[in-house]
Amino acid sequence: MGMTMAEKIIAAAAGVDEVRAGDIHTVEVDQLMSNDGTTHLTIDMYHNKLKHPRIADPKKLVWIVDHNVPADSPKTAASHKKMRDFAKEHGITYYEGKGVCHQIMMENHVRPGELIFGADSHTCAYGALGAFGTGVGCTDYLYAMVTGTSWVLVPETIRFYLTGSLPKGVYARDLILTIIGRIGANGANYKAMEFVGDGMKSLTMSDRIAICNLCVEAGAKTALMEADEIAMDYLKERGREPKHIFQSDADAVFAEEYEIDLNQITPVVAKPHFVDNLVNAKKCAGTRIDEAFLGSCNNGRIEDLRVGAEIIRGRKVHPMVRFLVVPASQEVYAQALKEGLIQTFMEAGAIVMNANCSVCWGSCQGVIGEGETLISTGTRNFKGRAGHADSFVYLASAATVTASAIKGEIATADMLD
Repeated sequence: MGMTMAEKIIAAAAGVDEVRAGDIHTVEVDQLMSNDGTTHLTIDMYHNKLKHPRIADPKKLVWIVDHNVPADSPKTAASHKKMRDFAKEHGITYYEGKGVCHQIMMENHVRPGELIFGADSHTCAYGALGAFGTGVGCTDYLYAMVTGTSWVLVPETIRFYLTGSLPKGVYARDLILTIIGRIGANGANYKAMEFVGDGMKSLTMSDRIAICNLCVEAGAKTALMEADEIAMDYLKERGREPKHIFQSDADAVFAEEYEIDLNQITPVVAKPHFVDNLVNAKKCAGTRIDEAFLGSCNNGRIEDLRVGAEIIRGRKVHPMVRFLVVPASQEVYAQALKEGLIQTFMEAGAIVMNANCSVCWGSCQGVIGEGETLISTGTRNFKGRAGHADSFVYLASAATVTASAIKGEIATADMLD
């Protein structure tokens, strides 16, 4: 009996020939990413809970300040300093103000075939490069940090076979939200979501990151795509080589299989307060908004900014709307400057911010107040996610978010003028 991609990566990390769903294996972790959301807690446990504190291999650690940057309070500043000082003392790779953790990891670190732990739930984004990325809590992160190993319960895999290509004006964001709406927010609990098929050829690396990144919103343990020519070209441009290139065997066992025709996907919106509360975007038309957000680890790449800039060029942000545009990394920001996208957004009246998690995180600049409504390319829309507990978050693509910022109410790009 063959193995799935997820099973093959775990087998390699465990140093065994074969694993099966439901097995528990001790594995060697290739990389450990942590951000300022929880790293200060890990440091406190390291100092206060361990009898003989040590780091197995500092070269495997990547720490990134992205959630509240620049610091928004003395408490945050102290947390950042703790992280900064510890990283310097122990020779840990450290980024501050360079962008959102998952974008930084994809740009600079992730390799196909690796097993990567991240102290952030959207670590599954790394599957876009054929890596098994999964989110862990502080305790599991600390154990892997000091031992270099951890344990993994081998997940079952749900396979999604993609055919066709997305219609004009429809994006990968619409696709993954549609899939989550179909299987439900618990539809992939502790399972791997694997994407294959001829439709993959039409998806860019940015598309693939957006898809894998949101799989945790269906409960997935990880998401995986084969490292094909598109992924390898991306890797080569960035001077990296794969650790392994895996694909599922023809006789691998899948928990479920779905066929998704990309040609049938339409612009969608996830309504408050659940990511699977999905409707066709036009059914939300006319819903007044107070703020729009274009950014995050899911939709803040240069491709997303190009989409937004093309729609807003020559137009203005609605006078009653705050439109936050936040590149996912400094690399993205620099490219957007070079292409004139930043100027386009600013001329339209958008607020362009430094590369960070911004309002997607809901605990820094841009949070919304009581009774306010946000349309966002962020990752979540549960109650209170973007600010006040009595506020409302709608999730949509970069195109729908930008069109809504212009119109002052939820709208798709084809509804403008």
